[in-house]
Amino acid sequence: MNIKVNSCVHDADNISKNVNIKIKSHILKKQTRDWDCSDTIAYPPFINAHDHLIGNWFPKAGKNHPYKNVSTWVKEMRTSESFLERSKVWVNDGKFDLTQGTARLITSLGIYKNLFSGCAVVQDHISKQKDEYYDNNPIFILKKYTQCHSLSMGNWWGGKSAVEEYKDSEGKMPFVIHIGEGIDDVAKQCFKKLEEYDLLKPNTLLIHGITFNREQIKKCAENNTSICWCPVSNLFLIGRTIDIESCLEFGVNVVLGTDSTMSGSINFLYEIKFAKKKFPQIPTKEIFRMISTNARKALFLPDTYGKLEEETSNLLLLRMRDINPFENILATLMDDIELFIHNGIPVYGELKFLSDFEIDRTDYYFFSVSGSKKFVKGHPEKIIKEIDSILGYHKDFPFLPF
Repeated sequence: MNIKVNSCVHDADNISKNVNIKIKSHILKKQTRDWDCSDTIAYPPFINAHDHLIGNWFPKAGKNHPYKNVSTWVKEMRTSESFLERSKVWVNDGKFDLTQGTARLITSLGIYKNLFSGCAVVQDHISKQKDEYYDNNPIFILKKYTQCHSLSMGNWWGGKSAVEEYKDSEGKMPFVIHIGEGIDDVAKQCFKKLEEYDLLKPNTLLIHGITFNREQIKKCAENNTSICWCPVSNLFLIGRTIDIESCLEFGVNVVLGTDSTMSGSINFLYEIKFAKKKFPQIPTKEIFRMISTNARKALFLPDTYGKLEEETSNLLLLRMRDINPFENILATLMDDIELFIHNGIPVYGELKFLSDFEIDRTDYYFFSVSGSKKFVKGHPEKIIKEIDSILGYHKDFPFLPF
């Protein structure tokens, strides 16, 4: 299967024009056609470095924002209309086993939120789950990591202490932790504790860091510690976000994340657009770096992610709305994804491309949007139907294109 594209974004610093992309897949038919997609741009699929799949309900929770500390929001969130509605579908019993009961209905929503935004990888910040949680999904949920919720709130959703979790990482996988998510003294003390516990490491992924000053950001750069930027969630909850310009100035490995829809953006495409709109001085190329090679580094992903070769099993093909490949992402909507292939499997896109693959059509859902016939791997429509059955009414989610 060969696809001729207008441009191919190999990585943030390497773009080719008028390229033929060859798809590698074990399910390609012997005879495939050459596709002329000269009105498209090819990218490596995106990487969402921070989400909470169980939190992808809608709308946002909490009316008294901004808060001085996220802990205040957590308390208010539990009495919000959005949380109470989600609780009709899944009740948190404190065990945080997301393979049991109806939890999978909601986490699957999170998976599709990411898939329909062109994300092939998502880091789900939750206590480690059973193997079955990470296996057999249309996209990759990061499996090898250790975590702690935060230094200020502890590992209240399950797992060991931050120091113990870091030790378990052996420096060979990401250690993920929320930090400095607020503007009060509690949030400001987090960085000092981070240093005291000797957690400022190359495999540490710090989420948020809103309170970090320039000197602290510089220390993150010097220690090769990655920082995940979630501007939508930060500005909604706290009214501020990290000093992103200092992060870039000092060369911090910055990655981008959505957080959940209960506090963050509707989807990854919106997060990208919001970041650029609120911080127009940041080159779009740098934002792209955050969702590709930077994220690959922070999450210890194989080289098949974050960059695009001319022969590949991972592809994100977007309709060309802007001839500049980076600006084109800012104009992209969910239905502008022409073809999304992950590990050689077509997971979303225009129906016409499926003719080149040996597939079981019962494994796919087919629908129309904006006059185009689309396919998606799996059956998100059945998830919605089951949620509607539990609620007793239809529930719309803006991160689904149907």
